[in-house]
Amino acid sequence: MDRPGVRSGSSLLLVGVALATLAGRASAHVDYVTDAPTATRDAVEFAVEVLSDPLNLALVAGGTVGVVGLLTALFVVRPTVPDIDALRTALASYREYVPWMLRLSLGLPLVGAGFTGYLFSPAVQVQARLLQVGLGFLLLFGLATRAVAAAGLLTYLAALAAYPELVLGVEYVPGFVAIVLVGGGRPSADHMLSVVAGTAGTYYGRIDPVGGVAERFAERVAPYERYVATVLRVGVGLAFAYLGLVEKLANPSRAVQVVDKYDLTAVVPVDPGLWVLGAGLTEIGVGLLLVVGYYTRGAAAVAFTMLVLTLFGLPDDPVLAHITLFGMISAIFTLGGGPLSLDARLTAAEDRDRGRDAVPTAD
Repeated sequence: MDRPGVRSGSSLLLVGVALATLAGRASAHVDYVTDAPTATRDAVEFAVEVLSDPLNLALVAGGTVGVVGLLTALFVVRPTVPDIDALRTALASYREYVPWMLRLSLGLPLVGAGFTGYLFSPAVQVQARLLQVGLGFLLLFGLATRAVAAAGLLTYLAALAAYPELVLGVEYVPGFVAIVLVGGGRPSADHMLSVVAGTAGTYYGRIDPVGGVAERFAERVAPYERYVATVLRVGVGLAFAYLGLVEKLANPSRAVQVVDKYDLTAVVPVDPGLWVLGAGLTEIGVGLLLVVGYYTRGAAAVAFTMLVLTLFGLPDDPVLAHITLFGMISAIFTLGGGPLSLDARLTAAEDRDRGRDAVPTAD
């Protein structure tokens, strides 16, 4: 259960959307939409220069204090909102569709990458059409899902060793691992074939070559399936934190190119440097919230909003490269923080307190 995170997720979302309006349109993979600059700026000097402007300093400090204050207040108060409780109930009924969400979020970009001519990430222009289209279609069909996801994971890790810039697509790692944990779900070819194989008198049931192996593997993996939310939120959170730290704060020259290229200061009239700092700090903040699992659904909603703003704000940003994040964030929003999250610990503490209050005391 993710009760505290879901109950107050809307409050975090209100503040997050305000930050995302400033940061979202600059929160893309800057390598996808800009060329390497001829001169680079020192990250520390850049930050000092931006914050030396009193207005910029006030906006950054005020936003940071406001968000931290809100999160602290919600930690102490943990208000109950009936609408959010109803949303939590609705989302619980969607959990069976999480495997389908994950298969779509990896299968579609793999097929697109294969036909477009890049390897996992547009940063690596390497032809691997047959491999990626094959992996993608098998995931979309849900055929041999766990084996295909494991093959995709090994392929990505091998490619990463050869092309370090593939770290820009690191969200594939938690995505593949999550699919290994949950399998194909339904609807999927795996589910249909298992039903046919398990029905007495079917011809396929007599010759089914993989059903037994798949069933035994599923039994071994079953105890770990509950950690799929943990895998997703930690993986996506680290990806967001990386984008904010490495692509924005540590690489301000290229990030400023994005602001200038798309005239983002005409959207929100602030200093270009503040755009970069705002995008970087927001992505890091959202990433850290996801990693620790604090108000997970609210953080996921802010992350989704940032991606949507990027989609509409940067018209030539490759949409296919972000489908994986869209799908995985949707799965996180559905599942909540899961075990090993701060949300889960807060819920457990709240339930213990409620249980103690319910115990009658002797006069």
